[in-house]
Amino acid sequence: MKHSKIGSLMVDDVVSVIPQTSFKEVAKLLAVHRISGLPVVDADDKVLGVISESDLVLRQAGSRPETEPARSTRLAWLSPPAGGDGTEGSADAKAQAVRARELMSQPAITVQADSTIAVAARAMAEHHVERLPVVDEESRLVGIVTRRDLLQVFLRPDADIRREIVDEVLEQTLWLSPGAVQVHVIDGVVTLAGQLERFSDIQVAVRLAQEVDGVVSVIDKLTYRYDDSSSRPVQQPPPPVLDDARLSGMHVERSP
Repeated sequence: MKHSKIGSLMVDDVVSVIPQTSFKEVAKLLAVHRISGLPVVDADDKVLGVISESDLVLRQAGSRPETEPARSTRLAWLSPPAGGDGTEGSADAKAQAVRARELMSQPAITVQADSTIAVAARAMAEHHVERLPVVDEESRLVGIVTRRDLLQVFLRPDADIRREIVDEVLEQTLWLSPGAVQVHVIDGVVTLAGQLERFSDIQVAVRLAQEVDGVVSVIDKLTYRYDDSSSRPVQQPPPPVLDDARLSGMHVERSP
């Protein structure tokens, strides 16, 4: 099966900055382009880090008069989780930042254009980030993908989802005859009904259907003719170990 790649979803016209870009210019770019974050790159377009709106808010919070509550208390609700929008970063350092290099979280969590949507989604969830710079084989910036971009896969028409399950999962992978399994797709929810030869075939069919782009869930109404779930090779028990006492009482026939 062919899974959608990040390259087909990413935005390739990326707004980025260099480490020397000023705080004010970063804020201006975010506002003008209506984005919530951007990557920081070096002279070779290699990604050094990522700046998000929360990084700028930390700077603003750090500039308040000292008559307000202690900065550590004020920043507690503003600071993103560890690895917040990219990774490790000191809240105190960002509160005093005036350049992009001081604002950015680093190292940046990136993904390659030929990675699958599942890989990008796992990276976002694991690192608690909302966007991933997309890089080529030499770690140079080629695009950016956000959580909203990944959700586009669930806009895939039900008819396209059904066609892929029938053609690529049931017929080409499981070698089932047309019509052996009834496939219904409504709002991304797939229902499989029919009878397969073996119980293990059902497990494979459901798993592969779940991996099709755009599938929300799979309802399994399949039955089987043969339960092969307990079909395992029978292992012969090892020969008994006889101690000297048992051997001494045994009569051993010897060939002449």
